[in-house]
Amino acid sequence: MTYQFSARRRTVSIEVREGEVRVLAPKGIARRDLLALLKARRQWVSAKLAQQQERIALRPRYQYQSGERLPYLDGELTLSVANGTRAACERDADTLHIWLSSRSRKSAAEQAYQSVLQWYRHEALGLLEAKTQQLCRATGLRCRGVNIRATRSKWGHCTSEGYIQYNWQIVLAPVAVVDYLVAHEVSHLRHHNHSRAFWQQVQAICPDYQRQRLWLREQGHRLILPPYER
Repeated sequence: MTYQFSARRRTVSIEVREGEVRVLAPKGIARRDLLALLKARRQWVSAKLAQQQERIALRPRYQYQSGERLPYLDGELTLSVANGTRAACERDADTLHIWLSSRSRKSAAEQAYQSVLQWYRHEALGLLEAKTQQLCRATGLRCRGVNIRATRSKWGHCTSEGYIQYNWQIVLAPVAVVDYLVAHEVSHLRHHNHSRAFWQQVQAICPDYQRQRLWLREQGHRLILPPYER
């Protein structure tokens, strides 16, 4: 459990994320008051922790070895790991070839994981930027730039200045889900809220957005390429 105090806060908030309890509180509040609040909400906290631990247990685990299959859009990529003179990663149809550097001090699994991560991030940025700009041209909207991150709580974010940020791990989902996310963030270029007009815009672009939104809500916790486990 962690505590975070801020002079700007006026109320106490309890968050449960990634199996961790975090208490956000105004600066100067007595610790005994926080403990009393946690005691009063212990059933809710316990239920949230149990729910999240269950979801975490369902996340995939990889060793990043030859023969393993990783999700990518509507299909899977089979890893092929071999020794080489330098680290490299290249896709050939449904195979992702990884060459390990003979000069690296990292283990084979560490090298393979880093190569996979770099390849996915590069492909995600290119794909999401292309889809975003294509949709902007079709809708007459303007995106000033696209970037990617691996965030814990958001799949996308659109700033008031017109920049869009995506969680690159969305490329582990089916294409229809990716298209929904792009439609969602591009729609924010016109509506900086989640009003009825915003959702009407999303539906005009992505008629089955509710199905894709539900899929992401229910399956999003599985969209991860975790570091290999020793």
